Amino acid sequence: MAHTLSNPVVATRHATDILLAPFRAIGRFFILVMENNSRVQMVERLNAKSDAELAEIGLKRDEIVHHVFRDLYYL
Repeated sequence: MAHTLSNPVVATRHATDILLAPFRAIGRFFILVMENNSRVQMVERLNAKSDAELAEIGLKRDEIVHHVFRDLYYL
């Protein structure tokens, strides 16, 4: 005699995970690309500086993104 258990919630969740997996992979790829972008890294380095250090180089905290991307975008 064989016993069988079925749980439709688990099956649905598993199917959903399978269907969403490619989209999650694409999302992770774009995150990696952006995190490895040298401009994004420069923004992070400048954000890590104190306000006094930024003042020494002539920047305010709210001008960092504009400064780094100034040749690509008009912000």
